[in-house]
Amino acid sequence: MTAALRAGLPVVLPFDTVYGLAAEPHDEVSTRRLYELKGRPPTQPTALVAASIDTLRALLPELDTSGAWHLLPGPLTLVVPNPAHRFRWLTGTNPDALGIRIPDLPGTTREIVASVGAVVATSANLPGGPDPRRFEDVPEEIRAGAAAAVDGGEVPGTPSTVVDLTGPEPRILREGAVPTTEVLRRLQAPVRST
Repeated sequence: MTAALRAGLPVVLPFDTVYGLAAEPHDEVSTRRLYELKGRPPTQPTALVAASIDTLRALLPELDTSGAWHLLPGPLTLVVPNPAHRFRWLTGTNPDALGIRIPDLPGTTREIVASVGAVVATSANLPGGPDPRRFEDVPEEIRAGAAAAVDGGEVPGTPSTVVDLTGPEPRILREGAVPTTEVLRRLQAPVRST
């Protein structure tokens, strides 16, 4: 599995939310392979998933870890400022922001991600398709196109909640595994109706 990732090939892994399609994040080519396998346009952003906050600090030295870090690890994707425009191939059309995750990973996935430090990851479904809760729910074309895969049994099946921390107040971009009210309560932010 780690050899496939280091070779720049996409793999399927169980995450703390859904089954994910992951690749080595440092090389734009490996990210493009992941996008092609998923059928995702390169204009969409994808999260950088790290094994720990220390790993994120090493990858993004300008990252301000004083704010929402008490939310992690967990089923959240935090969109943070990216002033150095790192990992441009993960940012979609906005190089000033980058999605990051530190999931509470299941055993095998934890070992794999820890061994490589970080991956780029997105749900292992086709665009608009259902979020894969079980390995069998991952579309056959994705399983067949991945260099390696781990069947970790059933996972919760709800994607991460995406929280934008680039402005003066946090904004929920997608409600997922953690309800909006709980995220905002934990951030001590006002709950606004949309």
